[in-house]
Amino acid sequence: QVQLVESGGGLVQAGGSLRLSCEASGIFFSISAMGWYRQALGKQRELVASIESSGSTNYANSVKGRFTISRVNAKKMVYLQMNSLKPEDTAVYYCNAIYSNQGYWGQGTQVTVSS
Repeated sequence: QVQLVESGGGLVQAGGSLRLSCEASGIFFSISAMGWYRQALGKQRELVASIESSGSTNYANSVKGRFTISRVNAKKMVYLQMNSLKPEDTAVYYCNAIYSNQGYWGQGTQVTVSS
């Protein structure tokens, strides 16, 4: 069965950094598209960043230049390095995998940025 397990969330002051990690199992990771989404309280879930099996990346405009998504296929890991964090980045962050035309989600990790 597919499992995505996120870690690395927490409380940080504005301007600080965090790195989120997502460990995948149960999928052929190297051919899966991976992504990070977030959902703030009272808002819809939105794409933060994605990375294809080729390594091609895509970012939401609100995080361009501050966040970096990366993957290590041998470890079945995807990361989200978040720098220059802002209070508006506060949300639950979810790891997502697209494999065999199906989408899978992790349980989420809370990121809180204080002003």
